[in-house]
Parts: sequence; C-alpha cells; structure tokens
Amino acid sequence: MFCRITDMHDKEVINICDGMRLGCVDDVEVDTCTAQLVSIVVFGRPKLFGLLGHEEDIVIGWKEIEVIGEQAILVNHPLPPRMGGGKKRRKNGLFGGIFGENS
Repeated sequence: MFCRITDMHDKEVINICDGMRLGCVDDVEVDTCTAQLVSIVVFGRPKLFGLLGHEEDIVIGWKEIEVIGEQAILVNHPLPPRMGGGKKRRKNGLFGGIFGENS
C-alpha cells in the first residue's frame, strides 16, 4: 500500500497499549539526509479551548508504528502519566461528604 503524507493527515492514531485515541496525524518528521520518515506528530490537545495553551505534542517514532491502515494508524507508544493522574477523585457525588458516605 502506498500512502502520501497528505493521506496520513486524515488517519486517526490509536494507541494499542491502552486503546486510547491520540488524535489525527498533524505533522511528520523526515530525515533529509536519508529521505526516510522518522516519526509522526500528533499536536497536543488544547487546554480550556486553547486559552491556556496546549498539551505537549505526541511524537511517535517509526519503530512504534505497528500498522498503517486505510482509516487509522495503530501505534505502541507508552504515554507518560499525566500531571495529577495519581490522585483519585471521590465518586460519591455532591452530597457524599455531607451525609457521611465514605468510599
């Protein structure tokens, strides 16, 4: 299968590590000395509609790409834990603390 860089822009990138949709290919990195595709880039998601900037871009190396399909690209890319990702939120609702429910 042949694929142009412009065709890759429409493909969704799915991480097979956790099944998470990372976004669509926004850019590629090419080694100009060897004329080889080095990585694909998914731009970071906007924070508060872009008013607070964006998350960091996700750069996925060529060796991490498992399959390039017609509609999606499957990658094996371990993502670093997000800031504050270790904190667990209570799921007992708004009035849980008022009525003494502990979970």
